[in-house]
Amino acid sequence: PTNRTCSISPDVNNPGYRNISFKELADSYREALKGLIDGKTDIILVETIFDTLNAKAALFAIEDFFEKNQISLPIMISGTITDASGRTLTGQTTEAFWNSVKHVKPLSIGLNCALGPEDLRQYIEELSSFSECYISAHPNAGLPNEFGGYDLDADKMAKHIEEWANSGFLNIVGGCCGTTPEHINEIAKIVRPITPRKCPNIPICQRLSGLEAFNINDNVNFVNIGERTNVAGSPKFLKLIKTEQNLEAALDIARQQVENGAQIIDVCMDEGMLESEQLMSDFLKLISSEPDICRVPIMIDSSKWSVIEAGLQCLQGKGIVNSISLKEGEDIFIEHAKLIKRYGAATVVMAFDEKGQADTTERRFEVCKRSYDILVNTVEFPPEDIIFDPNILTIATGMKEHNNYAVSFFETTKLIKENLPFALVSGGLSNVSFSFRGNNTVREAMHTAFLFHAIKSGMDMAIVNAGQLGIYDEIPKKLLKYIEDVLLNHNDDSTEQLVNFAETVSTKTKK
Repeated sequence: PTNRTCSISPDVNNPGYRNISFKELADSYREALKGLIDGKTDIILVETIFDTLNAKAALFAIEDFFEKNQISLPIMISGTITDASGRTLTGQTTEAFWNSVKHVKPLSIGLNCALGPEDLRQYIEELSSFSECYISAHPNAGLPNEFGGYDLDADKMAKHIEEWANSGFLNIVGGCCGTTPEHINEIAKIVRPITPRKCPNIPICQRLSGLEAFNINDNVNFVNIGERTNVAGSPKFLKLIKTEQNLEAALDIARQQVENGAQIIDVCMDEGMLESEQLMSDFLKLISSEPDICRVPIMIDSSKWSVIEAGLQCLQGKGIVNSISLKEGEDIFIEHAKLIKRYGAATVVMAFDEKGQADTTERRFEVCKRSYDILVNTVEFPPEDIIFDPNILTIATGMKEHNNYAVSFFETTKLIKENLPFALVSGGLSNVSFSFRGNNTVREAMHTAFLFHAIKSGMDMAIVNAGQLGIYDEIPKKLLKYIEDVLLNHNDDSTEQLVNFAETVSTKTKK
């Protein structure tokens, strides 16, 4: 047990400070686990969870220990809702908590401590509605009185539990603070004849979380991933990080992305002169101190595995890794995928293999299909947590071999959605318009038109500037025609025509 938290600073004047690390916690839990298993324990219970990141460190250590020692035991998980807000101490809702830990496929998920049965009921009901595993509940015997004692007697507590059980909320039940053998005896007697809850069949979808749950299901039309907290894509963000070294001010860019509609934030610290691992860790710790930002999931964006892992060790929610690929071969791909799964994240998979970046429809789908088969069949990675990026490449470059890049992306997206069950499709939107850097009117119109066709093909999400997305029907008709001629590769001279027209748009904009 520890009162230290990976997600909260003990110093109110230094929100980025932590007095414990994920690795230190995992090492400590690994040692404790060895003692439990040496003592012939039958089930592992991770309980009274007030910080989900602490729990993820414990779960990481458990799965690592199981793999290295070739054993497996059932895992029970029980969180603690601290007050009437319905959140853990570190701010997560009940569903966000479930999304963050469900990757270990626990025997049960539940809640214990802090609240009595009257106050805990609604959260147990909620948890039972979306969890595929068994539900456990261990409430206190009411709330503590002025002397720190508990006044709810065994009969009254058992009556509360009887109603829960009859409502179909429970599989495992007991008591926490203030409960006595008498309480447990009365609860056992009253629930014995009641049929336990049946685990529901929950529709498969990608379930992410920050402080709040974000489920990408049929009710979500399209997901905007904010791109501006990226040193490679935002000069302003780079200046704040590299030149001014002002991480607190950089938080405003993240906040602005969320306010402008980003449902996920992409964070990238990849730059040759930066200490990317440390910066990723420091920035994500600061984000976790800002509820209006960290309520949404985080996408950790890096080409370096060490940076990705540094980021994963700072997320109490379920985030996304961006990205992995077959570029370095199957062994590295499998190793990284296993770790991503153990950390409890989804992942972007690039259409890139040992031969290089795929740029035709046939090659893109071939790489995606091979990656999917390895992930699902070898790693046992949840297919709904796979996000393919079939490569949004720059068009209108003047090179003939680039003319079909957008069409190929649309075609590959359709093939992925038709043939790779539950997988999602994403991409970096700004890449498509690099030929028109400096002409924001044309670039924004290209982005809007590209998204229109990509979404029709089945694209689920994209990395975008959430504050600068246009509306397809509001693109001037003449500009739209030239852009779509390029996007859909209608004519051999489509690029030339758009370049010429862009000059007139650019001139008008400058005036």
